[in-house]
Formats: sequence, structure tokens, C-alpha cells
Amino acid sequence: MRKFLKILFVVFGVITLGIALLVFTFLQSMKPDKDKEEAIKSQAEQYLKENFNGNYEVYDALYDNMGNFGFEYAAKAIRENTDFLIYYDDETEKLVDTYIASKWRKELEGEIHPFLSENLGENIDVYAFFNDKIGNDLGIDPNGSSSYKDFDVEATIRLTLPRKKKADDERVFNEFISYLKTNDKLLHGKVVVAYIAENGVILEDDEWWEDF
Repeated sequence: MRKFLKILFVVFGVITLGIALLVFTFLQSMKPDKDKEEAIKSQAEQYLKENFNGNYEVYDALYDNMGNFGFEYAAKAIRENTDFLIYYDDETEKLVDTYIASKWRKELEGEIHPFLSENLGENIDVYAFFNDKIGNDLGIDPNGSSSYKDFDVEATIRLTLPRKKKADDERVFNEFISYLKTNDKLLHGKVVVAYIAENGVILEDDEWWEDF
């Protein structure tokens, strides 16, 4: 019996140690590498000097420890009240930036805010997505005054409503798409609507979406 208990304690100890090592390894992997953060910030500073005029600032670094983005480390920068990222793109093997995508996102959100606030209320959360690398892909000069309306581009508009679904919601969403197209706000794209409370609770399992 004693021998059995000793073996049991040894096995339990090994399992506990193994779990502790796994947890420690996981926590370490979640921490950013300071040298890599400084490296991408330094590279971003040089990138901005070569490609951007005017005032800009690299103020931080982003470490993607969950694989949500197409990079591991990115520099955070700001220019003309627009926050954007600079990171190394594995496909092109060059640094790229999200400045145009971020600038156009703010422009599009400003264009559609009046309709949405009037028809869906001020509590609606709006986020417009352009391809992060769209500025680099289209060869757009970041120092120019280009608008997304100058190009045949698509965007995804995500609306989050902090309430349950209403009977006439779909009608309003379709009217919103018609408004985008007939008023030259956005000719091609996708609208996605989610019902999520302000505390993060999902109020409706199914999202509404429509391509146009």
C-alpha cells in the first residue's frame, strides 16, 4: 500500500511539474521581446523618413501573441490624428504600412455616420475595414490627398447594435446599402451586423450580412 502511494505521489508530482512548465512556457510566449520591439520601431522610423512628409511619431510597438494579424511585431505610429501600423510583410519581404487603410476608414465612417445615427441610434458601434495593405498595393502616395472614392475599392462595414433584433432591422440594413450605392458613399463592399451588449454578451447568435 505504501509503495503504491509513493508511486502515486511521484506520478502526481511529475504531472504537476509538467503542467507548471507548460503554463510557464505559455506565459513566457505571451511576453514581447523588447529587442524585437525596439528593432521594429527603429526600422519604422527609417521607413517614415523615406516615405512620409510632415509630422509623424512612432510611439509604441504591437506584439501579436495570438496570431490575429499577419505579423508578429509592428510599430505603432500617428500622423495627422490617424493611428496606423508599420510592419514587415512576409510576402513582399518589405516594410508596409496601414496609413491609407486607417485614413480611409475614418473618412468612410464619417460619411455614413449621419445615416446610421438617424436610423439606428447613437449607441451603434461602427467600424469600416479596408485591406490593411491597400495603400502599398495600389501604390498610393501617403503624402497626397487621395480619397477612397478616387479608386474602385471594396470595404467591409461592421455594425454592432447593443440590443436584440427588431422586426424592421433588415429593412433598415437594406436601405443603408441602397444609401451607400446611390449616394456614391461606397459602391462595392459588405455590411455585417452583430447584436452584442455593451458588456460583451452576444444577444443574437446569428449575424446579418450582405454583399453588394
